Amino acid sequence: MISTPPDTITAWQAEQLDALRMVRRYLAGIKSDGRERLRVSVAKYLPFRRDLDAFLARHFNHICTRNCYTNNKSACCGKDSIITFFAEVVINTLVSTEEELDLLMDVLKQSNKGLKCVYLGAKGCLWRLRPLVCALFLCDPAEAEVFHSNARLRSQWSLFKDREKTFKWPDRVVLFDDLEKIFITAGYHSPLMYCHTSPGLLRVKRSAGLYTAGSQGENRSGNLFQ
Repeated sequence: MISTPPDTITAWQAEQLDALRMVRRYLAGIKSDGRERLRVSVAKYLPFRRDLDAFLARHFNHICTRNCYTNNKSACCGKDSIITFFAEVVINTLVSTEEELDLLMDVLKQSNKGLKCVYLGAKGCLWRLRPLVCALFLCDPAEAEVFHSNARLRSQWSLFKDREKTFKWPDRVVLFDDLEKIFITAGYHSPLMYCHTSPGLLRVKRSAGLYTAGSQGENRSGNLFQ
């Protein structure tokens, strides 16, 4: 059940905060071997993120720092516009320290009077492993500056987008869907469980023969991908 947000925070912040609370509560209540099984289940995802972050650091960090943080030109990191999958909350919780998670909860409880994402701190994103929608967002000027004369880098970028789908696009058995199932089975439900709540993603699963009407989680919220 999603908490009614106080006047000081937005509904988006409340959803994010509740999801993080659910994950921390679940992890605190399971045995160490159960937590280790979760770590094993995300093991193939982490090298993908390391490769992606290394690519971005090498080719885009200087551009994004200039455009986003220095000149404030880019549309990235917009207020209440970041789409986080529940599975990403799970993964980030698994790889973060308790202090890092406490900081996320603290900023989500505070009124965000600025125009940028509440997660954006002085040194960048407060997530240890930021959401894919953020990591894979490149504004047009940044893409043009890096890719316009380098077909090899553009091809590498396309491969990263293809690798992303193997973890979150449920036209096959994917990690993000499996992580949601674990928490749904344990009695947790969140609007961020898009693999089980988005009509668009449910259609993808249905077309792939991975979903039938009446399955647990159908139409519990939103139409993000409709």
